Amino acid sequence: MDWTEKYRPSTLSAVRGNDKARDALREWADTWDSHREAVVLHGSPGVGKTSAAHALAADVGWPTIELNASDQRTKSVIERVAGEAAKSGTLTGGSAGRRLVILDEADNLHGNVDRGGAGAITSLVKDAGQPMVLIANEFYELSNALRKACETVEFRDVGARSILPVLRDICRQEGVEYEDEALEAIAEADSGDLRGAINDLQALAERTERLTAGAVVTGERDRTTGIFDFLDALIKEEDAEGALRASYAVDETPDDLIDWIDENVPKDFRGTELADAYGHLANADRWLGRVRATQNYAYWRYAADAMTAGVAAARREEKGGWTRYGPPSYWSKLGRSRATRDKRDYVARQVAEAGGTSMATARHEVLPFLRTMTHHCKNRELTVAMAARYDLDAEHVAFVTGSGEDTNKVQSIVADAERLRKETAVERSGDAFAGTTTEEGANSVTGEDATDGERDDTASDGSGDDADDGADDADGAVTDDSNAEERDDATGDSQSGLADFS
Repeated sequence: MDWTEKYRPSTLSAVRGNDKARDALREWADTWDSHREAVVLHGSPGVGKTSAAHALAADVGWPTIELNASDQRTKSVIERVAGEAAKSGTLTGGSAGRRLVILDEADNLHGNVDRGGAGAITSLVKDAGQPMVLIANEFYELSNALRKACETVEFRDVGARSILPVLRDICRQEGVEYEDEALEAIAEADSGDLRGAINDLQALAERTERLTAGAVVTGERDRTTGIFDFLDALIKEEDAEGALRASYAVDETPDDLIDWIDENVPKDFRGTELADAYGHLANADRWLGRVRATQNYAYWRYAADAMTAGVAAARREEKGGWTRYGPPSYWSKLGRSRATRDKRDYVARQVAEAGGTSMATARHEVLPFLRTMTHHCKNRELTVAMAARYDLDAEHVAFVTGSGEDTNKVQSIVADAERLRKETAVERSGDAFAGTTTEEGANSVTGEDATDGERDDTASDGSGDDADDGADDADGAVTDDSNAEERDDATGDSQSGLADFS
């Protein structure tokens, strides 16, 4: 049996290395009736986020409903599996009829947002009638709207001092003989990742009768090769087959490995051999692109062949001496531009959801037009319409238009966009608010004061003159060819995400 499952904490008090996060999670649960918000648990893999969620449920007596990355998390699945549970306040079982809805890897929603998963989760956490826990490795991969709708609890990396007692306890329960130095070596090697340390302990215990420090060092050396040793082997030493075999022991994904190779090959390769090496890297990048497009990870093998065996085969002469290899500079550029990319992706997500298209289409084909049409808010009416259509706040209007977020111009546009959304909601409601002022209609659409009497009157007048007039209007709309053409044009525009800007 997997020891990480066998020794998963059954109570919050048994969660190690994150006392502050553990206490914050328990306080969230104890006060849920007063705030009724979902909570996001975020932090590195293996630090105990999922274990803490299940331990909390056991402590307070809440049955759990869980969706993870292996599930098909489309809008329909989320609404059917988690939605009904989260929105129902009368489910049987658990204290006070509560259930805990756990959405693992909530930051792992990518691809075409018209599948509806991301939007469904955001709507769900805002309307949930049951406590919800979202678990994420990368907090800022969650949408801005989702982050704002939830409380947050950060789980920090588990230090070696917290890992060591867990390993000792498991060894005692499993009857594993060990040297203290062996467990200390495992705890240090996996510092930050409690789950990884338990997995390493089990792997070593199954191969030897007694854990020794020497066995731990040998196991670590057999399992992985440092990235700098690999680069030396690839660029200077190994032939094509040797380079490919050396890559098997490197603890890097193909997406990261190609960045390392791309950054460091020019430090030793020159001329024709460098050109050939980059040709093989370009071929590897095409295979990685197919993986991202199809989610068929079998293509990784072809990418690995090209970026390792291909690059080694491009070498024309012996390489010697010491070279200062370094991490990809591209990564540091991404870190510096993270805030900008988050804004870009939020706007693209809003455009995609409104237009029923993919994130890629929204980002590359729609967003450039929006920027041009609303540059510096010179077309104010159009900028207001854009902000209303895509529900953009000041920072995102500023991102698209290039104007300052705190300027009066942007702030007034956001305020006018809010009013426009309310007015549009009233207009699209047809005769539902006949006899009310625009402001009253807006209030009723947004959930503000609308009396039951007014709704009853509207419903009961369906057989009167107003209903006949409405029917006449409907007939006219059907038989009027010009109006039909206009509707067809509007439908075409809406498919591109630019319906409000024609």
